[in-house]
Amino acid sequence: MAAPDSAIGDVSTQDLNTTDLSTRDFTTLLVEERDDRVVVLLNRPEVRNAIDQQMVDELHAVCAALEQNPKVLIIAGVDGVFASGADIAQLRERRRDDALQGINSTIFVRIAKLPMPVIAALDGYCLGGGAELAYAADFRIGTPSVRIGNPETGLGILAAAGASWRLKELVGEPVAKQILLAGLVLRAEQALAVNLITEIHEAPVLMDGAHSLADRIARQDPLAVRITKSVFHAPAEAHPLIDQLAQGILFESQAKFDRMQAFLDKKTDKKAVKKTAKVSATNSDQSDGTK
Repeated sequence: MAAPDSAIGDVSTQDLNTTDLSTRDFTTLLVEERDDRVVVLLNRPEVRNAIDQQMVDELHAVCAALEQNPKVLIIAGVDGVFASGADIAQLRERRRDDALQGINSTIFVRIAKLPMPVIAALDGYCLGGGAELAYAADFRIGTPSVRIGNPETGLGILAAAGASWRLKELVGEPVAKQILLAGLVLRAEQALAVNLITEIHEAPVLMDGAHSLADRIARQDPLAVRITKSVFHAPAEAHPLIDQLAQGILFESQAKFDRMQAFLDKKTDKKAVKKTAKVSATNSDQSDGTK
C-alpha cells in the first residue's frame, strides 16, 4: 500500500472522519472493510509487527471510522505473529512526557470502547504492547503457537497500556501477578485454561475461526449487541438502572418486534407440522387396521 503523506495528526479532519476505509492509505496495517465487519492486519513483518507511533495513528483512523459506522473489528497479524510488543527502538527514546501522553493506552482504550465487538486472532508472539492490544479486545482466539505475556519488568518498565488492570479482570489476580511480576509467558493451552483465549485453531484456519465468531455476532440484532456491550462494561454502581434504561430503548425497537414475532411464528409452524404428522400417523394406523 502507498505510504500516507503525513502522520494522522497532520491529515485533514475530513480524511480522519471518513467512514470509507478503502479510500485511506495505510503503511503499517492491511485493512479490509466488509458490510458487517472490518479486518485489520498488523503489517510490520520486519519487526514482528511491533507497534510504533505510525501504527497507533493508523489504528486511531480505523477507530474513527468504526465509531461513525459501527462494525465488528477483527485484528490479527501477518507472517505468523500477532505483535511482538511496542517498538523497542521508539520506546527506548521515550521520556516522562511521552509516558504521560498514554500513547498506547489511549488507542487500546479506544479500541475497547468501540461500539461493536472486537475479535483478536492471535498467532505466534503476542507480547508486551501486543498482549495489551489483545486484552482490549472482547474476544481472543489463537493458534497452538501463541505465546502471550508481558515481559515489561525485564526491560525496566511496567505494562502501562492496560495489562496492569485488565489482566486481573481477565485471568484473576494470581495468574496476572505471575505474568506481570514474574514474566510468565503463557503458551496456547495455558492461555486457554485460564480463559485468556477461548478457542484454539490451527494457523491456516485461524481467520476462518475469527470470521465464524463474527458470523455468530452478525446473526444477533446489531443494536442489541451494541447496547449489551455498553451495559456489560458499565461500572457496578450504574446497575440496575442502566440495564432498565437500556431495555427500555430495546423494547421500543422494531427489531425486537420483528424478531420476537418471527420466533413465535416459527414455534407455531413447528406445532402445526407436529399436529399434521400426528394426524397422518393416526390415519395410517387406522388404514392398516382395516386390512
